[in-house]
Amino acid sequence: MPMYSSIKKIKDTSERDRIIEKLLALRDQLDRQIPAKTATDTLLLATWNIREFGDNRNNESLHYIAEIVSRFDLIAIQEVASNIDGLCKLVTLLGPNWDYIVTDSTEGTAGGGERMAFVFDRCKVFFRKMAGEIVLPQTKLVEGALQFARTPFCVAFQAGWFRFILTEVHIYYGTSDKNNPRRVEEITKIATFLKDRAKKEGENYILMGDFNIFDTTDATMKALQGQGFHIPTAIQEVNTDLGKTKHYDQIAFNLKIDNNMTVFSEGKQKAGTFDFTQTIYTPKDIATYRKYFNEKTIKNKTEKQIESYYLTNWRTFQISDHLPLWIELKIDFSNQYLKNIPTNK
Repeated sequence: MPMYSSIKKIKDTSERDRIIEKLLALRDQLDRQIPAKTATDTLLLATWNIREFGDNRNNESLHYIAEIVSRFDLIAIQEVASNIDGLCKLVTLLGPNWDYIVTDSTEGTAGGGERMAFVFDRCKVFFRKMAGEIVLPQTKLVEGALQFARTPFCVAFQAGWFRFILTEVHIYYGTSDKNNPRRVEEITKIATFLKDRAKKEGENYILMGDFNIFDTTDATMKALQGQGFHIPTAIQEVNTDLGKTKHYDQIAFNLKIDNNMTVFSEGKQKAGTFDFTQTIYTPKDIATYRKYFNEKTIKNKTEKQIESYYLTNWRTFQISDHLPLWIELKIDFSNQYLKNIPTNK
């Protein structure tokens, strides 16, 4: 669980009381909607685009983000800023058992100076000493001349019996065209690259992150699934943006384990998003936070415009404009392994 000791040091009693009240409500919601962690049976894996995540959150928001992240064993985070002070503060709040691996910042207009990170609980997950960013060979460049706008991040982990390589992406957005050609090609390129590598190495690959997929019927989604990656129905059915209209974020699998070792079973295990706005930064909280708004931003605006600013802008820079997407995976295959060992007859 996150470290709460810093809350006692908040001098503003109304702020301190609010954070305590909201954390208790958030914890209750998490208890109801996210499966409990297990010691060895399951892995709770998540991906979350935390909007422009630098040293730009207030102390209150960092506590809420830490509370949410702490409910998972391993989480991929996109849009980490070149200044990683915010990420470091988050990991400090999570406690001494937590660690992170982060990419270098991506230069250029398309990359926006972003980093990608994996944050993980070392009590459950260990780093298998392999990490790298994927660079395409000269003959397979995007549009014949380009690398990925943001270089995919590939890291090897293990939890229980399950050895896997996670590849995190933040795919090019470009225009609002749902089938933007470069976006479709980036997805096709990374899925093809990993499919070929999985076949060659016999490793389990999980591809996750922000694909900027608008709808599951779009060419972007077909590009991902067309290369042998499986996306559970429970993941496909949910929208991951704050407005709940898009399928931006995805978790897809290309696994090379025995058929009787099922990592995810539809109906038996759970997956979904977590809508934090049910308890924190809710629509009715606008009056509480109005004093924190930039006065120049809301000057001469109507009450309706100010409400829109709070819902679609201010609170998204405190938490995010994306919802965390998560899945519960089975990682204990002790019985299956024992049954596969040949016996004397």
